[in-house]
Amino acid sequence: MKALVISGGGSKGAFAGGVAQYLIEEQQKDYDLYLGTSTGSLLISHLALKKVEKIKGIYTSVNQQSIFKNCPFTIKRKHGIDNIAINHFNVLKSFLWGSKTFGDSSNLRKLIRNEITHEEFETLRAGSKDIIVTVSNLSLNRVEYKSIHDFSYDEFMDWIWISCNFTPFMSLVKKNGCEYADGGLGCMVPIEEAIKRGADELDVIILQTEITHLNRMPSKNAFSLISNIFNFMADRIEHQNIKIGKLAAKYKQDVIINFYYTPVVLTTNSLIFNEKQMSGWWKSGYNYAKLKDKEINEII
Repeated sequence: MKALVISGGGSKGAFAGGVAQYLIEEQQKDYDLYLGTSTGSLLISHLALKKVEKIKGIYTSVNQQSIFKNCPFTIKRKHGIDNIAINHFNVLKSFLWGSKTFGDSSNLRKLIRNEITHEEFETLRAGSKDIIVTVSNLSLNRVEYKSIHDFSYDEFMDWIWISCNFTPFMSLVKKNGCEYADGGLGCMVPIEEAIKRGADELDVIILQTEITHLNRMPSKNAFSLISNIFNFMADRIEHQNIKIGKLAAKYKQDVIINFYYTPVVLTTNSLIFNEKQMSGWWKSGYNYAKLKDKEINEII
């Protein structure tokens, strides 16, 4: 059983899309399982439908307004580096509205529903492929995996949205009596879950470099400090997920895992959605997968 696993990574999902496009269109990969966390969960439905150009169009045209109804930060570019600072007015609005988070990502929820139709959902649900998104249940302190075969259209669209809500910058969602947030808070790369569900050959796209090349700039303000702390935690979770996934593969035996890391650091803040930048990352992901495939064939 073959599985495609895509990690979380916000705007860096554009790179994952490029890698997946090469695997699906050029290598003619056909997967039984599609598992995603956060931005990965946004990609997998269209990839399973083989509607690569459609999801590419989405990822290369979104901006901050596409994601946030109320964006909690401002972006200032200085010396070629994007820095974020708190948008005091918008954060105040969030608190006046009774929100528990700094920002509101309701626009992303609308985008998901606009771009995944009822017909596409029913096609996937009626098929043999399984589409699984990762969410974090903060109330019960556990990670949950939601399969398309277990929910209605409205419910599954909400699970995709919830999987992407990187709190406290994006919305916190109460569902079934529990508070839910970004799946990446608990599991950035659901390799182990794919193996548990029977996968014995996995293509895993990880939106980080294989070896740490990052030396974060000093925090400019309290808001950037919070962002750096959460990014640090996400990185640590990701490393642990990869180790656990490798151990699960070793324990089960005869499991093949092909890793696709980003060759360079794409960004230090994946909550910044820049259309031009993301378009370039998509091309980079495609070319990276093509180059890796060529190197493997030369070795063989």
